Amino acid sequence: MGMASSTQMEKPQSNKHIFILSGQSNMAGRGGVTPHKHWDGVVPPECLPDPAAVLRLNAQLHWEPAHEPLHADIDTKKTCGVGPGMAFANAIKGRVGTMGLVPCAVGGTAIKEWERGTHLYENMVRRAEAAARGGGEIRALLWYQGESDTSSETDAEAYKAKMEKLIHDVRSDLQSPSLPIIQVAIASGDEKYIETVREAQKSIDIANVACVDAKGLALKEDNLHLTTEAQVQLGRMLADAYLTTFCS
Repeated sequence: MGMASSTQMEKPQSNKHIFILSGQSNMAGRGGVTPHKHWDGVVPPECLPDPAAVLRLNAQLHWEPAHEPLHADIDTKKTCGVGPGMAFANAIKGRVGTMGLVPCAVGGTAIKEWERGTHLYENMVRRAEAAARGGGEIRALLWYQGESDTSSETDAEAYKAKMEKLIHDVRSDLQSPSLPIIQVAIASGDEKYIETVREAQKSIDIANVACVDAKGLALKEDNLHLTTEAQVQLGRMLADAYLTTFCS
């Protein structure tokens, strides 16, 4: 992008509603990614770009029109496809106005890799702060992670305490003590301990923390990642949760 494009994207910052998208691969998006690790390029109508209303913070911390795959320059070691972010944004933009999405998710990451002081955590906070610098307001953190914590009993049993600490730390570091957080209860993972992690996610009882359950949404043939259609459904579920819980 040239200088003119960069300048154009800076204009709406002062009234932007900012949403952090974080977690692992199902937030980064694998919808439409083939077994050969190519994205099929299919963008559902619910995920189409709207350059005037929905922007994304790219890896260079510049605003640009948001489009699928939202995480292509963030989750760079894997092939990204459709995630829930664009469907979420398009479902609520009429209620909130100009939106700024801040992709931060990275596939295959366990919650211990998101503890304060780690690269992933510090990068998420840095990106969120950069997004808000022009006067926009961070409205919520959308979090979809936990599949990587289902393969060990120790990790699964530690999940709740680690997630609660993450919530407190990110609110403290962003100086937003009541920041709304919508977490997704996972739909896939190692069958041995998936229910332990799901119960941890659903049992977190902290003010302004909501939970959306992905169980039952269609999975791809890998039995791990949501299909494109399921990602659209999840985006709408996240939008409903945000509007019902935090905008009523």
